[in-house]
Amino acid sequence: MIFWTFSPLLQLLLLSQIEVRAQEENRVVFLPGTFQNVSVPQNETVQVVVSRISPNVTFVTLQFHTQRHNVTLSYNRVPGVGLFMTAQDSGLLSALQPGQTSVSLFLSSPDSKTVTGIGLILPFSTTDPVPGGCNMEFNLDIDPNVYIHYNLYETTVHFAPANIGTGRGQAPPLCDESAEFSTHWRLRYDIYQYFLPENDLSESSLFRSLQAVADARGMEARGRRVMTLLSSDVTMAVFNSIPGQGVIYSVVVRDPLWNTSSSYVPSHTYACSFASTMDGCHTLGKVSTKLFFTLIGLVGLFICFFGHRFFKCELFCMGFSFAAFFLFVLITRTTDLDYNIRLALAAVVGVLGGVVLVMSWWRFGSVMACVVVVGLMLGFVVASIVLFTPLGDMDVFRQSDAVYWVTFCCIMLTVPLVLVRWPREGNISTCGVVGGYAVILAVNAYMYTSLSFITLNVLKRLLNNNYSSVFTDVPFQTIDFVLMTVWAALGVSGVVLQLYRERSRPFFPPSPYLMWLQERERRKTNVLDPSHHFPPLPNRLLARARQLTKRMEPAGEHTPLLL
Repeated sequence: MIFWTFSPLLQLLLLSQIEVRAQEENRVVFLPGTFQNVSVPQNETVQVVVSRISPNVTFVTLQFHTQRHNVTLSYNRVPGVGLFMTAQDSGLLSALQPGQTSVSLFLSSPDSKTVTGIGLILPFSTTDPVPGGCNMEFNLDIDPNVYIHYNLYETTVHFAPANIGTGRGQAPPLCDESAEFSTHWRLRYDIYQYFLPENDLSESSLFRSLQAVADARGMEARGRRVMTLLSSDVTMAVFNSIPGQGVIYSVVVRDPLWNTSSSYVPSHTYACSFASTMDGCHTLGKVSTKLFFTLIGLVGLFICFFGHRFFKCELFCMGFSFAAFFLFVLITRTTDLDYNIRLALAAVVGVLGGVVLVMSWWRFGSVMACVVVVGLMLGFVVASIVLFTPLGDMDVFRQSDAVYWVTFCCIMLTVPLVLVRWPREGNISTCGVVGGYAVILAVNAYMYTSLSFITLNVLKRLLNNNYSSVFTDVPFQTIDFVLMTVWAALGVSGVVLQLYRERSRPFFPPSPYLMWLQERERRKTNVLDPSHHFPPLPNRLLARARQLTKRMEPAGEHTPLLL
């Protein structure tokens, strides 16, 4: 009886103990400046407690990062309007009151799945600028986040303007007051870019990189400062999209009066989706693209070593490349056809372009005209290489499409003029350079390399009207230097081999049509030539057909002629 009387009390005590233990399991304590691994269970909320905050700290930012899943970071256990941030890279800023030594924030998974990530608390003092303190565009009152949007061509980075720092309990300065040096208008914004290791889509690689550049000091030491914005500029920057390449973007705001700085919450992108089954980050590249560029690579390898010997094959490949490239640009800009259809149409017209170039040489035999066409291909590659360097990111090229294309065309047209002086050497050099680069493009279909953007940047600029303002810098890491060495080795060996093999042969093979005309004229005038007495081709074909249908009678005994 006593047991049954106290059993409800025992049950309540057990339930309360279980509830307390569950809350303890979903409670994580952060220390300022220390990274913390956190697992956010599905359908549960994790309380983040920041303790041991120094009295000199005016505000703190909590940043939380995952690789592919969104996480909701909020000020309250139940997210309210304007009080939470949902993203793969989320951050909140908490202003501290006098005497406050701890802060509580909350993490939850909006997709009802368990998510793992890393978090970091960064403390800031009174003189440090407040990231996102003058936000007038996004949902949070103070928004220290960096927002990233990407498409096939460009990646856009947005952030909210900052405000100058204040002490605990003091009202922040107004953001819409006069643009004097004593206000937030004196602040400067440095936009940084940090490339992750190439071909590495692992979560551990991302987390190591985020830990290295999570604050202003780490990003300044390891990242690349791309540009500096004034407070009067639009808080936005546009970069080249590199699908499959991880990039971390961050903004460091500086106060020139106090010589202090603060870091926004870094944000990462791979310019692709992990959830997509086709053209996702792990299956990047369509099958049609891989097949197309594999064939291009095999043909390029042949042209690199045997292009000049098989001149008709070389002309066909050059004509194919020109026609396919420009028709693909034309179809993409004027129609909404599917990618595979556009690629197939470009290939068909490329074949026609190659046949036209070969037939023009076969009929007219103009070597100089063919060398000019081949030189334009080499000029295209050379111009693309020149503007692929940091020279292409100069303001004069980013601010004016006219200056860019005039410079590109001048470089492209200069190369054929040089090749006219040395046609055979120029043709062989074109085979080595262009054929070697075709091999690099084939490798890029299966393994990412920045060298593909030598020509891809030009293609993107042709297809997108707003691409001129994009920063086209790409990472150069181990795989790029290896492939650059392979390209140089292929080009040099191909040129040397062809020059050695062709040293005693005519500069260019003669035109087949002109040779046929000369042979026909010779047969007409030279009666001693046995071919002069050959019957016409139709008569020979008719005689051959009669032999196939008529039974040959035996001629009887044959006696060999005696000499």
